[in-house]
Amino acid sequence: MLLSNTIPLTISFLVLSIWLYLWLGHAGFWRIDREPAPPTPPEWPPVVVVIPARDEEAGISETLRSLWMQTYPVAMRIVLVDDHCADRTVELAQSTARELGHESELQIVSANPLPPGWTGKVWAMNEGITRGIAQAEEAQYVLLSDADISHGKNAVRELVCRAEVGACDLTSFMVRLQCRSAAEKLMIPAFVFFFKMLYPFRRINDASDALAGAAGGTMLVRRTALDRIGGMESIRGELIDDCALAREIKRGGRSIWVGLSEESVSTREYGRLSEIVHMIARTAYTQLGYSPVRLAGCVTGLVLVYLAPVLLLFRGGWTSIIAAATVLIMASLYLPMVRFYRQSPAWSLLLPVTATLYLYATILSAWRTHAGRGGQWKGRSRVLN
Repeated sequence: MLLSNTIPLTISFLVLSIWLYLWLGHAGFWRIDREPAPPTPPEWPPVVVVIPARDEEAGISETLRSLWMQTYPVAMRIVLVDDHCADRTVELAQSTARELGHESELQIVSANPLPPGWTGKVWAMNEGITRGIAQAEEAQYVLLSDADISHGKNAVRELVCRAEVGACDLTSFMVRLQCRSAAEKLMIPAFVFFFKMLYPFRRINDASDALAGAAGGTMLVRRTALDRIGGMESIRGELIDDCALAREIKRGGRSIWVGLSEESVSTREYGRLSEIVHMIARTAYTQLGYSPVRLAGCVTGLVLVYLAPVLLLFRGGWTSIIAAATVLIMASLYLPMVRFYRQSPAWSLLLPVTATLYLYATILSAWRTHAGRGGQWKGRSRVLN
């Protein structure tokens, strides 16, 4: 009897300790930092935008329009990589450029077939950089943008300021994702919350810390940094290309910066829960290095940290009191992200439910990978060797 009471109490203390550490000792990952934009540089360097696009007719016009409406003082040339589009992506891009009077500032590069050993998006970015930007071109920065981003009008200006004043080789915005449907409200704020838990922005932005990360939707990269790491070929096989690029660039003590954007938003919608689960499953097992041992550790950790406190609420006695305190801390740490996404505070109480769905997506990711269906995205799969 004593043993049966001791084990739940011990688990409740352990989980409370974990959440106390996350609250007080994990680089304030849960905070929504709003750093003021740095002062403007003496001169504005030229920027070339590279957009890899594979069947992006739904968002490409808005992406281009938002880039050509930037407050950046220097005109930006855009290289759109046609990654074997089967829809009207290229046609809509050309018509948008015509409509806005920027035809001369849009270059279409038709990607060559995907070579062995490369992931699709990385190859498309490589094609845009190597074939769309001449070595002699004056541009000091490459802005890597997804084709479904509506950039805030000051986005490029701020990224360049942070790169120039902070001597950063990479600056990146994690844009605001769509959060309208019930599925998005349940899953999307947690997606950013979990990302920041894995990659605390304060640690990423500390040049003395080895941790590196970035958000692939909007990354401004110094061209000399790309040359230093050997270009996109240095991450040719990476599925999580943004964090891999940040890792290569930061290696050796180079500075990088990543932050949340208030103005830049993703135009991609996830109306159904299954779509979000699929999105998470695409890279979850990759994040674990395709390791069954890490998968087991991840599953155990998710169950312990997010589900155990809820189950222990019904145990009674001190176990229930400690579990209740843990659930309160969990919801309180999640609340700033819920508010950032302008949702009701009540959604913060559903984090254990959301974590259970992420647990399912992680297991699904591993199963798909070992079944030869890993990393599925737009008709391509990543096969585990």
